Amino acid sequence: MNTPNKLTMLRLILVPFYVFFLLMPSIPHHYLAAFIIFAAAAYTDHLDGKIARKRNMITDFGKFADPLADKVMIAAALACFVQLGLTNAVVLIIIITREFAVTSVRLVAADKGKVVAANKWGKAKTISQISAVLFILLINYILELHKLGVINIERYDEAAFLCGVASDVLLWISAVLTLLSGAIYIVQNIDFIKQAK
Repeated sequence: MNTPNKLTMLRLILVPFYVFFLLMPSIPHHYLAAFIIFAAAAYTDHLDGKIARKRNMITDFGKFADPLADKVMIAAALACFVQLGLTNAVVLIIIITREFAVTSVRLVAADKGKVVAANKWGKAKTISQISAVLFILLINYILELHKLGVINIERYDEAAFLCGVASDVLLWISAVLTLLSGAIYIVQNIDFIKQAK
């Protein structure tokens, strides 16, 4: 297994760690721990692709595993947000439905002997999702510091409301990009869908 694929696998390995911290509010600074681990996992997404292209290490395994790791990383974070009441389930459902649809197209294409890599719209979708998750983790950590008395936020209720609105806006932008990228992906690979039996 080459270096980019090892980084992809590392991204998958990091998922249960940030899920653990995110869902353990009794642990001091749990949002910060989840933020750091998620950010490290997200950075491996940038790093594995960069190394694979620069050193010509692009493999069929990487073309499948890299987007799969992205899906697991994002879906796990959003599922935790739903449990914590930080977002509603609709965003998660939209994203998971899109991912199932695109994965189905990939499987059909693979059956026909073609490996379909992510396109630029898929990458934009992933960046928007990662940005939204990191923002939500960071902003909730700051709000938590206020509750712990570490910092003082004037007009806390207003600030918390505005942060919630900003979080929702970012998540819905990522949901729209998710739907758009999925539609484009399916249109670009419609021949494989038509050939499916």
